[in-house]
Amino acid sequence: MIDPVIIKIQNHPKYKELRDKRHSFGMFLTILMLVVYYGYIALIAFDKAFLAKPIGAGVTTLGIPLGMGVIVFTILITGIYVRRANNEYDALTAEILKDVTK
Repeated sequence: MIDPVIIKIQNHPKYKELRDKRHSFGMFLTILMLVVYYGYIALIAFDKAFLAKPIGAGVTTLGIPLGMGVIVFTILITGIYVRRANNEYDALTAEILKDVTK
């Protein structure tokens, strides 16, 4: 048995807008993350000499900050998604629930 509130929510135009926005933004961030991550892995696989270049006079190579950059990038895009979800998606969700539960 399907709850009539669920049917109202699924047919609401703002729900469709919310679903489309979340999907497109999520896919964009997913593709961006895959490009960064697999780009780094491709560098490891195909251009080890580039990653093995030392930085300055120390023993740290270019691969270390690039690897850390991948981790920082992951944290940044997670923060971007959370901020957008808290500001935009939660507001749309509240509007939908307000309209549906009248």
